[in-house]
Amino acid sequence: MPSLIQENVSLKAFNSFGFDVTARYFTELTSMDQIESVLGFARNNRLALLVIGGGSNLVLTDDIDALVLVNRLCEREIIAEQDGVVRVQAGAGENWHDFVRWTLEQGLSGLENLSLIPGTVGAAPMQNIGAYGVELKDVMLSLEAYDIETGEIKVFSCDQCGFGYRDSVFKNRYPGRYLVLSVLFSLQAEYQPVLHYGGIADELAAAGIETPTALQVSDLICEVRCRKLPQPEAIGNAGSFFKNPVISNAEAEQLKQRFSGLVSFSDKPGFTKLAAGWLIDQLGWKGRRQGDAGVYDKQALVLVNHGTATGSDILELAGAIQADVYSHYGVMLEIEPRSYP
Repeated sequence: MPSLIQENVSLKAFNSFGFDVTARYFTELTSMDQIESVLGFARNNRLALLVIGGGSNLVLTDDIDALVLVNRLCEREIIAEQDGVVRVQAGAGENWHDFVRWTLEQGLSGLENLSLIPGTVGAAPMQNIGAYGVELKDVMLSLEAYDIETGEIKVFSCDQCGFGYRDSVFKNRYPGRYLVLSVLFSLQAEYQPVLHYGGIADELAAAGIETPTALQVSDLICEVRCRKLPQPEAIGNAGSFFKNPVISNAEAEQLKQRFSGLVSFSDKPGFTKLAAGWLIDQLGWKGRRQGDAGVYDKQALVLVNHGTATGSDILELAGAIQADVYSHYGVMLEIEPRSYP
């Protein structure tokens, strides 16, 4: 067994819910030179492979009879600049928020609305992370990934990633097949603000900021997120647990006739996106708990581990919420984090 692989390792520190499950085998990948040795060990022992970035979008329901690989491949590099467009490459193991702040320190913009999203650079494309009117697909050019089946390194353009709302080909078509190595971004040397979503313009006005910089927007978004969302260091969670459901405009109009306060947003032509948090909150779930599995008291979209909840406890609570929302609104909520095993 390669020396960099450990046996029977607790994953409590490697998932943001803080579930104390054990990995049969565990390793942290810090160099490309380690890939063949690590994956060869998994192949030779017929082990499943679970790749973890920041562990912030994961519900672990039991001990893991597999090789758990934490991606620590780190790099930050400005590749090229032309006509105000700057190409920046980041290693998949980079902490996402630290990378965002680094780009701002370089005088670059484009990622500021995605500040303080937990996880790593390599995990970001898995579900096309997004916040405050910006998604990863808006700023990503391509990514490099290692094909675990063939041993080849492949470059995926943004279009080839098949990005959708919290979705990608890595999540729906090739789960577990690719190990992201690095991501290439297209950023701006001159700030082009996106302030139309989530009350950011109102927050800036309240702070007396008329012409914000990208760094000021990042600071404000960090402040808002800390105010509204629990930090995993304080209470275990995976951020938003449910996707905002997308329904037809006709269905949305019927719901608005029944529920006058329905919170919704325009989506692609012919469709409306509903605020899942509002649907859950209206049914009285905010602040409720089943044992140590609970709904955050400041944001109904967030499920939390109050201490000793298991992954199965969280999924059981989520199922009860899904059933209640469907019974009341006829809308099925989709869970955002992946569960394993």
